[in-house]
Amino acid sequence: MPDYPQSTPQKSKLSGPPGIRGIFFRTLIREFIASGLLVFSILLGIVVFTQLIRFLGESVSGLLAVDGILVMLGFSAMNYLPVLLSISLFLSVLITLSRCYRDSEMVVWFSSGVGLVRWTRPVLGYAIPVTLVIAFMSLVLSPWALSKADEFKRQLDSRDDVSHATPGAFRESKQADRVFFLEDVDARSKKVGNIFVRSVQNGKEGTMVAKEGYQETAENGDRFLVLLNGSRYEGIPGQADFRISRFERYAVRIEPAELGKAQPNIKAYSTPYLLQHPHSLHTAELHWRIGLPLSALILALLAIPLSYVDPRAGRSLNLITAMVVYMFYNNMISVTNSWVALKKISPLTGLWGLHLFMLLALVLLFQYRSSVTPWWRFKR
Repeated sequence: MPDYPQSTPQKSKLSGPPGIRGIFFRTLIREFIASGLLVFSILLGIVVFTQLIRFLGESVSGLLAVDGILVMLGFSAMNYLPVLLSISLFLSVLITLSRCYRDSEMVVWFSSGVGLVRWTRPVLGYAIPVTLVIAFMSLVLSPWALSKADEFKRQLDSRDDVSHATPGAFRESKQADRVFFLEDVDARSKKVGNIFVRSVQNGKEGTMVAKEGYQETAENGDRFLVLLNGSRYEGIPGQADFRISRFERYAVRIEPAELGKAQPNIKAYSTPYLLQHPHSLHTAELHWRIGLPLSALILALLAIPLSYVDPRAGRSLNLITAMVVYMFYNNMISVTNSWVALKKISPLTGLWGLHLFMLLALVLLFQYRSSVTPWWRFKR
């Protein structure tokens, strides 16, 4: 079976009536947007689900408070948005144009004199606004979300033992000298119910249980967990020094927690800070942020020649090839950034070398797919 025709020497009919040009443009834009929203929703759902499992695991192990799961999930999702949008942009163009090949719509457009280069207009009309959004998220939103996530995590880690305790779970104090169990915690009234505290005082182990209690702040600012109508067991059962005592009120001092020091996280630094403080690591991170929107735009254009479906080959062959190209491009961005950080290549080469190489590959692919009539002679 012969390949699809790529062009005809007749004059392009789309260069005539503006209405036909508008239909060609608007129809593709609408289909791009519909495919992009579908792909983005699926990818975002996968990311949110996997991150939720991760944070739930940290909460069960005591590394993250329960009330911080949703906040950390939101910050984590915002960090992934630039990459998800880039993948969605590439796949939406690829899937839409591949469908046009499979449904023989390309035959109609090529027979009308519409060269392959003409498809860059609707693709750019769809890709440029999305690329600007990716640039904003990569340069501004993602670093802000990471910095806020680090700050929020430090605040959670710096809370006192009682505030950080999870109802229904045992938790060890930061000093490793007490184990708390609180069945119920009312944050508004600062009351707790069914309290279990195991502590070590003066080299002796003691266990205290009480049906209820509350948090109290002294005049000097010290905070206490006050247990009401409970019992204290001290010593080892069966030995002579084992004692059981009853109390109506027993106050356990809550050790204050210091605010954790901020750990350096280059990905959380703002873009102006990276520009004002030149360093190889800062330059590599800056190249990554700039490379995301650049690669997204180039990949959207690469999807045009990569979407070609050969009727004699499998329908999934072009998708496999496109995904290999995407993974190669994305991984090489990380590799060149690492080389810049290690000062193996110059920052200028690290920023523009790979993207210029992919632009050259884009031109060659267009020329290869436009073999009947050279790409530079198509009507624009």
